[in-house]
Amino acid sequence: MADLLSALPEVAAWQLVPSGTGDTLLVAGPVDDARGDDRDADTGWAEQAVVDAAASGDAAVTGTDLTQLPALMRLLDETALLTMARVLDRTRLFRDAAPHTAAEVVAALGTAPRHAWIVRRWLRTLTAENRLGRDPATGHYRDLTAPGRTEYAHARRVLDEARSGMGYPESMTRFFFAAADRLPLLLQDRTSLQEVLFPQGETDTAEGNYRDNVPSRWANHAAADLIAREARRREGREDGGRPLRVLEAGAGVGGTTEAVLSALGSTPVEYLFTDVSRFFLQTSRTRFGTRPGLRQALFDINRDPTAQGLTPASHDVILAANVLHNARHVGRALAALRELLVPDGLLVLVESCREHYQALTSMYLLMSPQADEESWFTDLRAGQDRVFLTEGEWARQLDAAGFRPLPVLPPDGHPLTALGQHVVAGRPRPGHGRPDPGRVARALAQLPETARPARVHAVDSVPPTTTSGASR
Repeated sequence: MADLLSALPEVAAWQLVPSGTGDTLLVAGPVDDARGDDRDADTGWAEQAVVDAAASGDAAVTGTDLTQLPALMRLLDETALLTMARVLDRTRLFRDAAPHTAAEVVAALGTAPRHAWIVRRWLRTLTAENRLGRDPATGHYRDLTAPGRTEYAHARRVLDEARSGMGYPESMTRFFFAAADRLPLLLQDRTSLQEVLFPQGETDTAEGNYRDNVPSRWANHAAADLIAREARRREGREDGGRPLRVLEAGAGVGGTTEAVLSALGSTPVEYLFTDVSRFFLQTSRTRFGTRPGLRQALFDINRDPTAQGLTPASHDVILAANVLHNARHVGRALAALRELLVPDGLLVLVESCREHYQALTSMYLLMSPQADEESWFTDLRAGQDRVFLTEGEWARQLDAAGFRPLPVLPPDGHPLTALGQHVVAGRPRPGHGRPDPGRVARALAQLPETARPARVHAVDSVPPTTTSGASR
């Protein structure tokens, strides 16, 4: 493959992204000076858009003392740290001075292989928080500081106060406690977090996590404002008579959907609500009823969109709230989403860009690879036991995939910035010098079918990665 790609003058760099459903080839052209010229093309629109979006986010949390939230989040984190230490202490590995490897701790907990990364993350986190010792020469762990019963009971009482201050419903306290009490079984895959998060099929707890708490409410309304502004921008154009075409990927319980549909009001819209789970499609039908223009469909961001019935350049807006971190390769996912947008479309992401310790003892169990997955992340996160990207990494990934990133929300200095829930948006950049995927695919057609990529995406640059795929 390398020789064939080297013979194409328009291909300056490439990366082969492995996948069990067929490899993907990302190709980039030579650096084009025109690419830098268009970075500021939307400066005026973007500056006002982010100001207005931030104002909408602030309005959605009126009455909340935002300056108190970092301290409340720290209380949630503190309870999670005590929970991790308590579970590790019950293995009895750390009740003497003997050092232990991460693998020994994983084994002592009977951890399912797909969840081993979570235990390794616990060990690093407890070390960083000075609750566990680590020998830098050997990497072995010892000297765990475990909580007593009284300390742990007090922390659980405080957790409920912090939960309330963060805007989570009471069901979230029950969820945090239930997950903590079941952690050994959850790590062993002897029970599932879905049973705890959706008891009897109820979605109240998940809605509290993705809709009702203050950071989510702020981000959802800021994202909704960006999309409503995009609808108004298109009203005066020649194609302004047709409905706004919105694709929401990984819509889940519809927490962001609700804010967007409310912001759009009576704007004509063709809104495609998608998820990998039929459960969420059905809850959407129940929740939103016969909303004009709304329909539901299955969609997996890790698979080829065209193979799932989606058409290139068929959407004005793509929204992905709290889902794109699940992409096994974010560069591949972003390139595929860019191709689904019209040339001046808008991509809006809502993403957590910092690690919350409470998630390490609960929601992270939903993010582990499937038991039959041969690999997990194959992008910049490969081999790092982490899920989330920073806001800076998201901006760079958008840039590499062919987007002009907008300023990240909330802005620097905002009280919610430290909590890590961000809105990241961008527009497709004109493809100056970008290779033609069809021409690349035709050049590779002479290879045996097993050696050819299943799909080809053109990008503006190929970011460094630790994946085993080829790069030039």
